[in-house]
Amino acid sequence: MSGSITQQTAVTVGLEDLKNDTVKFSALEEAFGPSSLGIIVVKDLPEKFHSLRHRLLSYSSALASLPKEELDKLESPAAKWLVGWSLGKETLKDGRYDTLKGSYYVNCSPSFPSQQSAVAEKYPSFPEYTAPNVWPSADLLPEFEATFSELCTLIIDIAALVARACDKYAEANIPDYKPGYLEHVVKTSVSTKARLLHYFPKDGDAKGQEGTEDDWCATHLDHGCLTGLTSAMFVDEAAHPPQYGSSFQPLQELERSPDPKAGLYIHNRAGDVVKVGIPRDCLGFQTGEALEIITKGKFKAVPHFVRGAGAGVGGKVARNTLAVFTQPNLWEKVDEKRDFATFAKEIVEKNH
Repeated sequence: MSGSITQQTAVTVGLEDLKNDTVKFSALEEAFGPSSLGIIVVKDLPEKFHSLRHRLLSYSSALASLPKEELDKLESPAAKWLVGWSLGKETLKDGRYDTLKGSYYVNCSPSFPSQQSAVAEKYPSFPEYTAPNVWPSADLLPEFEATFSELCTLIIDIAALVARACDKYAEANIPDYKPGYLEHVVKTSVSTKARLLHYFPKDGDAKGQEGTEDDWCATHLDHGCLTGLTSAMFVDEAAHPPQYGSSFQPLQELERSPDPKAGLYIHNRAGDVVKVGIPRDCLGFQTGEALEIITKGKFKAVPHFVRGAGAGVGGKVARNTLAVFTQPNLWEKVDEKRDFATFAKEIVEKNH
């Protein structure tokens, strides 16, 4: 990997500034513009965010610890494993299948359940966006679905405020920009997808895991508009084994990663690799390819990757996080030629 690794603080704005439309254009340019890291951090979140985040990220370890026969029930091959549980289906940049992390995907728009059958009928060749969600039994993970849905709805609502700020900027700086378009896309989409991630603890003798920086999650661009990111939860699963069923309890969160190299990395415009932290009480929002196209390149999608805690750091440390990909409806235009259905199909076929 070329370039040096540095640590950098992302542009941070308050939730009230977003609500009151007082975020300065200069802050948006610094966060999302051509020389940016492509990420903005939102602070001063509602109190309920903190308990929802802690509970859902605890479920991530509990889910990954379920017996294989239970996880098999949560797979959706017909949806190309982009609904429900997925492990070892995605390829890394060197062609190997990624077995370092498990994912649980949900079509998380609050209006998805009521519109799912109609959208599936209209787009029969897009099961990854139209297939019904697969939820684990409430006996195995009590209140999992409710917690997941409530946190995703909160993140989508805040993403809509970030989108509104982007619209104000675009309306002032892009000729013929359709007013309010990005906020409309984020608020009305039933294609928004959530991915609950569990990065498995690394084994001390795991082969090839120190070979490249981005083995844990190969360098990529998100293809939606804005990706909402919680800060990661690091859990020592040796000291606090995850439980499911009636024994489920939110896990003890480590104060910080035992491996200072673990976390989110961004390739900046100068070719350097920058480590960016999202504080535990904040949300990050990253730019995706659809946003770059919609804003005619004023805001740039960001290449990024993730490292989990390395082998030999002590304990059995897992990394759990949630990403919410706000994506246009399949029929929304991303440019003059393509709707999101066409655009997304190109991406999914490349990655899976």
